[in-house]
Amino acid sequence: MKLKILPTHLRDKKRYLAFQAFSEIPLERDDIITMVTESSGNLYGACGTSHMGMWVVKVWDYPVPEKNMIRGIIRCNRDEVDRARAVIPNITNFRGKRVVFHTLGISGTIKAAITNFIKLKAADE
Repeated sequence: MKLKILPTHLRDKKRYLAFQAFSEIPLERDDIITMVTESSGNLYGACGTSHMGMWVVKVWDYPVPEKNMIRGIIRCNRDEVDRARAVIPNITNFRGKRVVFHTLGISGTIKAAITNFIKLKAADE
């Protein structure tokens, strides 16, 4: 017996936040997930974090590895975009090293977020 999929009109609407992070150490996707969940938990607690539905969808390394820059996309619920944007700049350190996060923009689809905000031409070619 298969589970029924929730119809589209009953699903939560999503928004995608494109971000850019600079750090003193190289970061990976798991590190980004840890930083986002810890920062969200510190700012809003467990209940507030669960309402936002934040998740790291995709992460790209910068083509020049010496810069320790990373770009990515975070998914959140449409009604919680402002709260999700507040979480991003609160991430300031990771494992004792400095980290700076910037929100590049907000989009309704992953494809639009990649084309409008990520723009990694050197990595795609």
